[in-house]
Amino acid sequence: MSLTLKPVYIKEPTELQCGQAVLAMLSDKSVDEIISQCGTEKETTLKQMKKVLTLNGIAYENERKEAFTKSDLPSIAVLSLETPRCWHWSLYFEGTFYDPEHGVMDDFPLCNRKYYWEIKKQSI
Repeated sequence: MSLTLKPVYIKEPTELQCGQAVLAMLSDKSVDEIISQCGTEKETTLKQMKKVLTLNGIAYENERKEAFTKSDLPSIAVLSLETPRCWHWSLYFEGTFYDPEHGVMDDFPLCNRKYYWEIKKQSI
């Protein structure tokens, strides 16, 4: 069981490593460990994100869903956000947004479209 009990915020080391930072926060691993697992120091694809989740035993819903407000989100979710600058990965965990670029927040960072994949809590 490698899903974190509570994420520790990680700022993306470079502007291309938001996906790696999200996965590191979810799994309590370092960004370097995640880079090794997904095989890239640059932008991560959905396929790479899912590969690392699976490698770390983190269960997720395979279906992408759209969110309009915070209330649409499940307890834990990996977010794909269309920000003014680019598509961006972020993390929502039990009421708090852990955004690798913008910090720890109470609501979405500025974005147009918002999609998510639910992360399943593991039973103890």
